[in-house]
Amino acid sequence: MGKFVITKRLSGEFQFNLKAGNGEVILTSEGYASKSNCHNGIESVKRNACDDDKYDRKKSINGKFFFTLEAVNGQTIGVSEMYESESGRNNGIASVKAVAPDAIVQDTTI
Repeated sequence: MGKFVITKRLSGEFQFNLKAGNGEVILTSEGYASKSNCHNGIESVKRNACDDDKYDRKKSINGKFFFTLEAVNGQTIGVSEMYESESGRNNGIASVKAVAPDAIVQDTTI
């Protein structure tokens, strides 16, 4: 089972990582000024994860592949790791789709 792990950056902002069942990070959020906004981001990922149109498949300038997940308003709510191949990136998207809707939330800032 996957989980969203909430952490606090040195800057004081909150962020979450979506981890697959094996503990690998498959999606990282932006920084949020408040914990409640971070929770809202998690809920947005859960709502949008299964919609293929919400994924923006990209290639970095160093030739690696990654994706972003976008909310209904077009705002990026999560960024993937870098992958060596398009198929790796596609597997990452499939993993987010499978894990995010039912993932638990673990708050490490408490």
